[in-house]
Amino acid sequence: MTVLLKRRSVIPGFGITLGYSLLYLSLIVLIPLTTLFLKTASLTLAAFWEEVTSPRVLASFKLSFGASLIAAAINGVMGLLVAWVLVRYRFWGKRIVDALVDLPFALPTSVAGIALTTLYAKNGWMGQLLDPLGIQAAFTPLGVTIALTFIGLPFVVRTVQPVLQDLGVEVEEAAASLGANRLQTFRKVIFPSLLPSVLTGIALAFARAVGEYGSVVFISGNMPMRTEIAPLLIMTKLEQYDYAGATAVAVVMLLLSFVLLFAINALQWWNRRKYGAR
Repeated sequence: MTVLLKRRSVIPGFGITLGYSLLYLSLIVLIPLTTLFLKTASLTLAAFWEEVTSPRVLASFKLSFGASLIAAAINGVMGLLVAWVLVRYRFWGKRIVDALVDLPFALPTSVAGIALTTLYAKNGWMGQLLDPLGIQAAFTPLGVTIALTFIGLPFVVRTVQPVLQDLGVEVEEAAASLGANRLQTFRKVIFPSLLPSVLTGIALAFARAVGEYGSVVFISGNMPMRTEIAPLLIMTKLEQYDYAGATAVAVVMLLLSFVLLFAINALQWWNRRKYGAR
């Protein structure tokens, strides 16, 4: 006689917890997104296409997604470097540096925007150094990229850091004992193990940058067709009571973000499958 034992969960009440989880996700995520699409549906297809392909909207899309991708790529490289230094080396002030990484999380975005604008303006500390070189950061697309890089760095560092901590130095020592030099050890052993977490951090940094508003609105200068980001354009349309136009721009941003995040996650899955099979 076979006795079937029901596996008990550590946390009881799966049905109740699942119901509350779905209710919470519906209130916070699904219902607002559904409302967004329903409001956009009030436009005809021709009106929707005309709205999202106007020169001003296309310019804002180009700046928002282009600057976000560039900032995420920069953070992918520099975030890996910062995580490597924090994990692999001991130095005075290490805890201070580690705490500074989380500063963009704690700092209000508007405060970050004002600080970056003051720093990179022509009369600012960094602006005075860049101006003789013919480089203007504030009120240009470069300033937007700087702001998005600032707010996205912690995502890469905090995603890579625990993986790098689990990857002990014994792996590097084993590779060295087999005759591999430092570059070969990093390229063949360390980087393949870190690449999935790096891609995850890049995806998070990109997603954060696409919807950023507070830290960009000051340093960008908000000039239409030049430094106007898509979130600011949405706010402008809302202030003009153009709700359908604002939701149309938001829907396109949402769809494009999903496509890019899906591509990054697909690349991450392919990388895990490729190196996991070895």
